[in-house]
Amino acid sequence: MKTDLTDTTSSKINAALMEARRASGSTAAGMVLTLVIVTDEGSAYDALRAANDASREHPSRTLAVIKRAGRSPRARAETRLDAEILVGSDAGSGETVVLRMHGELAAHAQSVVLPLLLPDAPVVVWWPENAPLHPAQDPLGALAQRRITDAVTAESPVGQLAQRAQSYTPGDTDLAWTRITGWRSMLAAALDQRPSTITSAVVEGESYNPSVELLGLWLHNRLHVPVERVVTSGPGITAVHLRTTDGDITLDRPDGLLGTLSMPRSPDRQVALKRRETSELIAEELRRLDPDDIYAVAVRTPVERLKERDTAEVAAAAASAAAAVDEAVAEETAAATAPEAGARKGAAKRGAKKAGA
Repeated sequence: MKTDLTDTTSSKINAALMEARRASGSTAAGMVLTLVIVTDEGSAYDALRAANDASREHPSRTLAVIKRAGRSPRARAETRLDAEILVGSDAGSGETVVLRMHGELAAHAQSVVLPLLLPDAPVVVWWPENAPLHPAQDPLGALAQRRITDAVTAESPVGQLAQRAQSYTPGDTDLAWTRITGWRSMLAAALDQRPSTITSAVVEGESYNPSVELLGLWLHNRLHVPVERVVTSGPGITAVHLRTTDGDITLDRPDGLLGTLSMPRSPDRQVALKRRETSELIAEELRRLDPDDIYAVAVRTPVERLKERDTAEVAAAAASAAAAVDEAVAEETAAATAPEAGARKGAAKRGAKKAGA
């Protein structure tokens, strides 16, 4: 069920929500939280689709805040609130309200959102793009227990990690961190199966991907070993190598779909490590509404702690190692054939003496 309201107010939106709920045959709200999405027209469709998919696991009231301040002085002077209300199958397992704020109202979005929050329910704010420098100090972010950003969408994704570290407040998180949950789980399980002394680690992944840096910083903090960062063509994170006294533990995922876990004295195993959709990432973040202390430690660690090496250096090192191996094999072959050559030469000399006699 869809309802459009033009030049409306928060109280009229609340009344329309109750009427739509009664019309759909549901008198109780039955929702566990309020998800506020701060976005623009270009990203609204994808963000709302991800939120609707996540609501099947977490029934919620979704408020999409779209600010349209206007380009001309006349447009900026016009203050108007338009709303689009979706209830039922069009809104997943919850309710969706798209709020378009025109003119000066765009600078006071919290005054519109506050009356629409579910009573006695947690509030989560998500910025799919263009997150504020200090999410907790943002007027909308101040209403929430959890604040979700995404460093991948920033102009400088890795540089955005420094900003997230500087402005971190308990309750902040980033989807770049959520994307490495599978990698962290697999690596922790591998070390549980085969306890070993880790001497160093290598993380391989595409350039300008904050998830690669966060995974390296997490390994550095948890294992207290040097971590090397290797740049590859991707997609995303492609491999992690844990150097141990017994051999390398390697988790390799070259295609972004299926990973291979290799451990010393064990057969290789295929593991599910597919790159996840945004809806799955949001659903994971909504499962926990308490501060993520592990993320806080990782994001506050300077990226400079990682030793970076690009693909060209890796290829040069591999070529040098291969040349050294070829040289060693050639020397061993020459040493092995030397006695046979000496014996043939001696036999030829003896034959020549007999012929001269």
